Amino acid sequence: MKLASLKSGRDGQLVVVSDDLTRMASAAAIAPTLQSALDNWAAVSDRLEALQGQLNRAEVEGEPFDQHRCHSPLPRAYHWADGSAYVNHVQLVRRARNAEMPESFWSDPLMYQGGSDTFLAPRAPITMPQSEGFGIDFEAEIAVITDDVPMGVTPEQALGHIKLVMLVNDVSLRGLIPGELAKGFGFYQSKPSSAFSPVCVTPQQLGDQWQQGKLHRPLVSELNGRIFGRPDAGVDMTFNFGQLVAHAAKTRPLGAGSIIGSGTVSNQLDGGPGKPVAEGGVGYSCIAEIRMIETIRTGAPSTPFMDFGDRIAIEMFDDQGRSIFGRIEQVVEKA
Repeated sequence: MKLASLKSGRDGQLVVVSDDLTRMASAAAIAPTLQSALDNWAAVSDRLEALQGQLNRAEVEGEPFDQHRCHSPLPRAYHWADGSAYVNHVQLVRRARNAEMPESFWSDPLMYQGGSDTFLAPRAPITMPQSEGFGIDFEAEIAVITDDVPMGVTPEQALGHIKLVMLVNDVSLRGLIPGELAKGFGFYQSKPSSAFSPVCVTPQQLGDQWQQGKLHRPLVSELNGRIFGRPDAGVDMTFNFGQLVAHAAKTRPLGAGSIIGSGTVSNQLDGGPGKPVAEGGVGYSCIAEIRMIETIRTGAPSTPFMDFGDRIAIEMFDDQGRSIFGRIEQVVEKA
C-alpha cells in the first residue's frame, strides 16, 4: 500500500496512491489524515489497502497524482528520532579528525531526537538566513513510521510495529555542529527541518526488498543534476530498524506516528572508505562523507557544502526503474 498527504491545513489530506505513482484517490471516508490512520491502524489499514487495490485495478477513477501537491507524509509528528545505523559513516567522521571510535558504537546505536513540528514538503526549498559558515548539507536516509510501541519492546517485536517506510533528507548544518556538541548537550540549531518523500509505503509493498528490518535497494542522490551517490541501503547497516525502534523505546513508549530514521546511508568498499561515483564507487549520501575521505587522502577537504541555488534530489527505484517513494527535490534559498 502507498499513501501520501496532500497539502491541506496543518496535517494534510490523506490519499492512497497507485503502485505506479500515476493516480490517487481520497481516503477521507476512511481517515482524514495519516496521523488519524496511524492512531486507528488496526481498524482502517485493511480498508485503505482495499481502496488502493481498487485504484490499481481502475475500479475507482481517482485523479492524477501530482507530487508537487504533496507535503511530507506526516507534515508534523509527535516524535522524530534519527539514528546512525551505518557505523561506517560514524567511523569516517572520527577518523577524519583523528579521533578513536568507542567500541560500544558497534553494539549500541547512536540516536538524537529532532524537531518534528515543521517538516518540509518534499519539493519545498531549504531556506536559510545565510550559507557562509553554516555548512549546509543533505543527508539521504531511510525512515520508518510506527504505531504505538510499548516500552521495553524487543528488536524482533519492534519490527511488527513498523507500519510504513519512506525516504528523508535530514538537513544538517555542519558548520554549527561542532560548537553545539562542544556544549555537551547535543544538536539543536544544527538540525533544521527535514523533508520526507512524497509517498510512504507499507513493508509488505516492498516485498523481498524489505528483509529483517532493512530496505535492500540503492538510494540515489543527485546534487545539481549529477549522481552524487547510490549506496545500497541494505548493505553495511549495522543496526536494523527493529533494533533502532527498540533502542528508542528502551525507557519510554512511542506513540503512533513516531518516525525513526536510519542515519546517512553509507557503504564501504573492500572494507575501507567508499569511492565517488566518478571513480567507480557508489558515492555518498551526504557531502560531509566525501569531505572526510578527501581529508583522509590529502589532509584537507575540497568539495564545498551547499550554497544558495544548489539543488538536491533523493529517490529510490525498483528493479524496473520505477520510483518507489516519489522524489525529494529541494533547492537552497536565502530566507
